[in-house]
Amino acid sequence: MAHVTPSDDRQFFRIGVVGYMQRQYTGSAGKIANCQTAVSLCVASRTEHVPIDFELYLPESWLGSAARRKEARIPKATTFKTKPELALDLIARALDDKLPGEIVLADAGYGNSVEFRNGLVAYGLDFAVGINSGTKVWLLDKDDKPRGDAISAMDLGLKVGQKNFAHVIWRSGTRGPMFSKFCFRRVIVAHDDGTPVADRDPLWLVVEWPVDEKQPAKFTLTTLPRKMSKKHIARTIKERWRTEIAYEEMKQELGLDHYEGRSFPGWNHHVSVVLACYAFVAAERLRRFSPSATWVRPPRPNRRAT
Repeated sequence: MAHVTPSDDRQFFRIGVVGYMQRQYTGSAGKIANCQTAVSLCVASRTEHVPIDFELYLPESWLGSAARRKEARIPKATTFKTKPELALDLIARALDDKLPGEIVLADAGYGNSVEFRNGLVAYGLDFAVGINSGTKVWLLDKDDKPRGDAISAMDLGLKVGQKNFAHVIWRSGTRGPMFSKFCFRRVIVAHDDGTPVADRDPLWLVVEWPVDEKQPAKFTLTTLPRKMSKKHIARTIKERWRTEIAYEEMKQELGLDHYEGRSFPGWNHHVSVVLACYAFVAAERLRRFSPSATWVRPPRPNRRAT
């Protein structure tokens, strides 16, 4: 099963959101629900994917209530932070601890944030992050100069047309090859943060248009280098699927979503135990089923006709 081309041993940071008591949007349910939400950070290589850190998202309504803070035992130093801000905190902790990771993968909940993307650049990290279809960009010419008016990512994909998208197989699934159609264009994002257009870094805009859809479905901005093959970029972006597998394993096998209390220390203790257990399971899996181990066919028994 190919996730990233074997010649690339770069390791990933993967940002995600897990919904576990205020009503709020959770990616795990795909809707607004009564839940607790946490921002998570995973590290991933070509063969393993391990969540290493979580940060509970605390709404302003909770942090602004002295009674709720006291009941939930929320530390006085804890202040409100958005999910992208929490994600940057997790990455900063990982970098301070010298954990391996060069490319950050995240969905549009983070990729839409200019501050989040700029923070990753400041840390010297590459990224491949989702964005909304309405995000506007300037197309670049061969000299990386903007041409024409800004256009939304969706309109750009529609203008290119599905027949001009590249057919890419990004991994082998249990039911055969996993594939889709991709378009790659060099762009500058037309956000309004006061940065001069000439000072903005060119990026790849990757538009995915599944063969059975009537319009493009997913949009990604990435700093991955121009010399990298289009297939390699698509495979890197699609690495995010393994995060969902890790979440499901932690929920089904280790009870990640079984915590029903409202204690801040209790929640952190529960998640810490789950993370430690999952790291042990991943280490044992890697030790017993090492991807570098060469399988040798056992000798056939010497059977004689009777």
